[in-house]
Amino acid sequence: MRLPPTKRLPRVAQLLLAGVVAVGVSGCAISTRPARPHNVTAVELANGAEPYFWSGPVTYQVQVSRQLNPFNYSDVQYLAGVKNAQQLGPNQFWFGVFLWAKNQTSRYVRSADKFRLFASDGQIFYPVKLNANVNPFAWTSQVLGPNGTEPADGSIPASMSTMGDLVLFDLPESVYSNRPLMLQVYTPGGSKPSDVSLDL
Repeated sequence: MRLPPTKRLPRVAQLLLAGVVAVGVSGCAISTRPARPHNVTAVELANGAEPYFWSGPVTYQVQVSRQLNPFNYSDVQYLAGVKNAQQLGPNQFWFGVFLWAKNQTSRYVRSADKFRLFASDGQIFYPVKLNANVNPFAWTSQVLGPNGTEPADGSIPASMSTMGDLVLFDLPESVYSNRPLMLQVYTPGGSKPSDVSLDL
């Protein structure tokens, strides 16, 4: 005895159903994600991997990481307050990491207060200190309320194409031969950082 053929949805209905499933999956935005536990290692940014990472209860994202030109009109503003910004050595360059953060907890928490940059040959670099009273793009550790962000919505850094506060480094050109660079982000009071691989 032949069994009756299995009923199948029309082709159009199948496509519509697939579209609904796809939208449902892609709709899992960062605003709905819970904060991960303290000291969770960050994911790499390369090759289209997930760009969000956690350090303590705060979610972070590297918006842009790139070389800054102290003679370029657009980049000069990021170097405000840096002494002799246009007088780097012949084999040095400015490197900016523009970072965004969001507190996804229901309590007040402080954003990262310490950073280090590692090259693959073991060299360690520390940020150049920026005066936030002179440079509106300078990253400063802040107390964020529930759902608070750094930079704050409507602020100068948030309105720029870089969309993040600046962590500035003075690097030797030799780092181009020692990629990738690894940014370490420390939550206040934490001893273990979150690591992020940066493009250069």
